[in-house]
Amino acid sequence: MDWLTLNNITQLEEIKESSKEKPVLIFKHSTRCSISSMAYDRLRRNWKEEDTQKVTPYYLDLISYRDISNAISSTFAIDHESPQVILIKDGIAIYDNSHMGISYADIMAQFQ
Repeated sequence: MDWLTLNNITQLEEIKESSKEKPVLIFKHSTRCSISSMAYDRLRRNWKEEDTQKVTPYYLDLISYRDISNAISSTFAIDHESPQVILIKDGIAIYDNSHMGISYADIMAQFQ
């Protein structure tokens, strides 16, 4: 699984713009949380290489980049959760889920 790393706050504007061409998925991961590790592992095990044709995936280590995590919440008008997945399309958040609600099947269902 070759996800892009979200490590600069300026990437949020790029994400908004690129989501107008192809949806963007952000996975906010707390490297100190076992639930977050489990949710991330489930996504990685299910992720297929061809999924990147449908969505551009980003990974955020929110412990290292808490300012970016906070900016995501304000930019896309969603509550902060950890772990959390956020699907951005046309510059807005159209789907988000957290903790045990993070489901590969539910994410992929957004593209059907």
